[in-house]
Amino acid sequence: MRGTDLAGLAAVMQTTGLSFDQAPPISVPFRFFLTVPLFIVAASALLLWAGPSALLERHNPATLAIVHLFTLGVLSMTMCGALMQLLPVVAGVSIGKPRLVATLVHLNLSAGSLLLAGGFLWGWKPAFLAASICLALGFGAFFVAAGAGLLRVATRSATTLAVSLAVLALLVTVVFGICLALLRGGLAMDFYAPFAVLHPFWGLAGWVGLLLIGVAYQVVPMFQLTPNYPATLTRWMAPILFGLLILWSLAEAGNDVRYALEAGLAAVYAGFALTTLYLHSLRRRRQVDTSLLFWRVSMLSLSGALILWETAGLLPHGWRDRIELSAGILIIVGFALSAINGMLYKIVPFLIWFHLQSSLPGRHAVPNMKEILPEVWARRQFWLYLASFLTLLAAVVWSPLVYPAAILLAASALALWHNLLRACYRRREAGHAAPGI
Repeated sequence: MRGTDLAGLAAVMQTTGLSFDQAPPISVPFRFFLTVPLFIVAASALLLWAGPSALLERHNPATLAIVHLFTLGVLSMTMCGALMQLLPVVAGVSIGKPRLVATLVHLNLSAGSLLLAGGFLWGWKPAFLAASICLALGFGAFFVAAGAGLLRVATRSATTLAVSLAVLALLVTVVFGICLALLRGGLAMDFYAPFAVLHPFWGLAGWVGLLLIGVAYQVVPMFQLTPNYPATLTRWMAPILFGLLILWSLAEAGNDVRYALEAGLAAVYAGFALTTLYLHSLRRRRQVDTSLLFWRVSMLSLSGALILWETAGLLPHGWRDRIELSAGILIIVGFALSAINGMLYKIVPFLIWFHLQSSLPGRHAVPNMKEILPEVWARRQFWLYLASFLTLLAAVVWSPLVYPAAILLAASALALWHNLLRACYRRREAGHAAPGI
């Protein structure tokens, strides 16, 4: 990153009220970030093992295992780590004993994700029960640390409001998910059908969607040097989405009211995607970097998923499973995973640069962000990711493509892991690595 870019970032930090002096040790978010590619590799290996059967229908045991490795081991892992860094900086939320909290959340989330995947694959009731305990402990520690702090925030910015609603949506998602896991473990009454619908909807349209929106309010203008999101949009988008989620959950399945609410949710998310793409066209720096490419893929994937979601009911019944599976790939691998990649390529080098800058005032030259994580590394991983994503979508139509898709997805994850590790090594090279990384 050039000096003018650093000056621009510093100006943004000042005008947006960010307070990095309250940030936790850099090892707190990095343990989550460095684990994410390993779960993508695990999901890819399972996809390679299951083959075309994983794309037959969404209730296939292997499909459920792969989906939860992504949603828990990848998406929630990244988001919990990012929030433990973001909340003290953006909202002034003080997280007590951050290393201890991070350890509890990270270990239990990792173990719970693996146990749940094993339970789906082999139908082990003890695995579901053990996964329920681990996930309850992990997310419970996160709720106590993050939720309690959010309740004490005196002034709520648009980001803080969206994040608060996302954490509430996560709570609903976790409660539904643990109930379903207990049911599969044989310790709960039969309420599978309604919870099986509400759980993924609150997880993707609530937790994942709301959090990415809230984070985008900060990272898109800050790192991509775009104008801010319109004030009206940031004020009302998250509350409207949360309200629509509640109304949708209360509406009777299959009736006209629920269909109208789904159309409303789709319209709001489409507005977010189109606004983000429009802001990209107004950015002050004209160079297209890899992070921007990831965000564009993310927003286009979200738009595509919304179109499929709204048109699925108009297609012949034989196509609906494929359309729903394609929409799921667009949301999880396209929208969420692509945005996460884009954020990691800005957040990780920035945090390393900032911590080095803070620890080396005026004594040594600090490597800039492009030296910490070179653009050429990120661009190579982007092309691997894009190839894996498009091949996986094509595999829904021609199932043998699932094998190259799984291999490409694993290669993309390993390239991401390599890039993150090399960035951490660059920090150690400077001779001032914090303990625990």
